Amino acid sequence: MKPKHIAFFQLSLLAAALLLFVVLISPKPPVYTPEIVVEETTIKQVPLFPEIAIEAKAAYVYDVFTGKVLYEKDAELQWPLASLTKLMSVYTASKVLPEYMLVKISRQDLREEGDSGLHPDEEWTLGKLMDYSLVVSSNDGMRAVAAVVGAELGNSPTTTPEEFFVREMNKNAHNLALKQTYFLNQSGLDVSSTLSGGYGSAKDVALLVDHILKTDSHLLEATTFKELGISSQDVSHDAFNTNKAITQIPNILASKTGFTNLSGGNVVIALNAGIGRPIIVSVLGSSYEGRFTDLKTLVDATLVYLDNASTTAR
Repeated sequence: MKPKHIAFFQLSLLAAALLLFVVLISPKPPVYTPEIVVEETTIKQVPLFPEIAIEAKAAYVYDVFTGKVLYEKDAELQWPLASLTKLMSVYTASKVLPEYMLVKISRQDLREEGDSGLHPDEEWTLGKLMDYSLVVSSNDGMRAVAAVVGAELGNSPTTTPEEFFVREMNKNAHNLALKQTYFLNQSGLDVSSTLSGGYGSAKDVALLVDHILKTDSHLLEATTFKELGISSQDVSHDAFNTNKAITQIPNILASKTGFTNLSGGNVVIALNAGIGRPIIVSVLGSSYEGRFTDLKTLVDATLVYLDNASTTAR
């Protein structure tokens, strides 16, 4: 090999060694590792409705504001309504005749079961008679309402005014999609030992009250009082609410009771659990006194649940 070739080769080796040395001693660049950020998530446990025991065969607690069912027990069980039927009666009457229409109490009206203090030939405005009939659960008063309103609805030698009225009640139940509800009379009195005057479910009753409050809350206003004076054109009457638990429940918006041998104890109320927070509680198939205990149990549990839900949301 020629001397200049040897020199070139040696220079190449020296350059390679120098490059290797530089690579070895140079600081290595950091290896990029993407940072994984795990966000802290707070899982809030949704409160459960308190465990309760009630006597009733069926019950329903409905939060109108959220549209949420807070509690239910056999809520769609079809059950005799007894005087809860009168809720549909006053709703039906209010859609046909004005409240100032005069209604005369006939002797035939007074043949209905139960004496609620009405007098033959006594005249009432329709609105006040409905108020009185709801508060004291007057079968006489509700028959007089059905007779006058039914006469406005139809005229037939084969159909009584009361029958026209009950037909209209059933039309309204259908239009409101109350699937378990139908009526045989305007008061809810048992027709026989095996047949009730009206049937419905705890859910249907709550939905009916909800609809009335949304469309004409004045219709049920009288039922929020423990007692009040209501006058006909002739006589002043003291009306005592059949709901014994009414003073134990805050911010009542509506109330109605019912009891027959077939139905047992029924009751429905609406209350304001807060500003713009109506709650409806319906109870079917309890005992005469047990319905009020069941109602108070459900109301208390509802208020506890809403308070816990509010605390959790903060």
